[in-house]
Amino acid sequence: MHESMHIHPLITDSATLANLCTRLAASPYVVVDTEFMRESTYWPDLCLIQIANSEEAAAIDPKAKEIDLTPLLDLLVENDEVLKVFHAGGQDLEIVHNLTGKTPYPLFDTQVAAMAMGLGEQIGYSNLVETMLGIKLDKGARFTDWARRPLDKRQIDYAIGDVTHLSAIFPRMLEKLRKSGRGGWLDNEMERLGDPASYANLPELAWTRIRLPSRKPEVLGRLKAIAAWREREARSKNLPRGRIAKDETLADLASHPPKVQADLSRVRGLSPSWAQNDIGARLMTAIAEAEPLPDAEMPPREDRKPGLGKEGALIADLLKLLLKVRSRDADVAPRLIARADDLELLAAGVRDLPMLDGWRFDIFGKDALALVEGRLAFSVRNGRMVMSALDGDQG
Repeated sequence: MHESMHIHPLITDSATLANLCTRLAASPYVVVDTEFMRESTYWPDLCLIQIANSEEAAAIDPKAKEIDLTPLLDLLVENDEVLKVFHAGGQDLEIVHNLTGKTPYPLFDTQVAAMAMGLGEQIGYSNLVETMLGIKLDKGARFTDWARRPLDKRQIDYAIGDVTHLSAIFPRMLEKLRKSGRGGWLDNEMERLGDPASYANLPELAWTRIRLPSRKPEVLGRLKAIAAWREREARSKNLPRGRIAKDETLADLASHPPKVQADLSRVRGLSPSWAQNDIGARLMTAIAEAEPLPDAEMPPREDRKPGLGKEGALIADLLKLLLKVRSRDADVAPRLIARADDLELLAAGVRDLPMLDGWRFDIFGKDALALVEGRLAFSVRNGRMVMSALDGDQG
């Protein structure tokens, strides 16, 4: 942590928050983190927001009576001069999206950036702090009931530590990425992370997160209808969706739809009272009104790799091996270079893929293509995997 960093007392009033935001708006970047509880609710319950630049840091109490968060939310989603820095910011971004309908922009996620620095695919915050700053964090306050008031000093110090450490780490990361010329590697990742569509949680798309191997339009249409129904029930009661009904219960209902409401008493995972009550009646209505899933919405086949039989699957395995070797040589997380399903598509003959473009092509795509097209072989020399060209191509 910077010795010169000024740490404010917990902010609980609008004027202090507005002044802070005016100062932060003049910074090139701010580091943001949130504490929330979501075990027993549908909407995450926002309990604390921490924010810092290179000079000052503060925690803000969103539960304080009368506090107006507008200047803070405007800084996050309306001001595109200031870079917003998060670590593994998915849930923080979801919270901001719930409050504003927008996502922070421009965006930098230190967990994603760590992939380009060879620190692994999903480095945890405390490991990052230890690697970059050599500081061991006190994890004692992690499992805190952040909704309880008053928060004690240790909790607030712990929470603010998240942004002060990150504020020290971010410029170092930037410098390393600049020196190694890898900043541009992260552009699509950061863009995908900042896409507001990822956080909209549309009830109509809720079914896509539930595993059901069926390809029958009637079954999937029912799944879509009852997953959307569950989403709306969970929102209106502010309960976690699993508290309404579990995923496997929905899959079961979609596959074996009850004919009448009384049949609900025999469905595993539902309370027998649903056979008579209002929620059971609403579920039956959702099932009755379900329409077969249109062709355009059918999920891609698991075997969407055209003609990827046993041989193709072996080729995909070879590509995974090549990816391991190449990502180790380049000291970068494999996932940043190529995703597993893209390797399978390459093996099946698809050529319009991110790995065949730009830096990914140089590091991996070029060799992957040569391997698939029979111009490259694996061999072992001195106990190390090496690639060798088969026809005098590049090695």
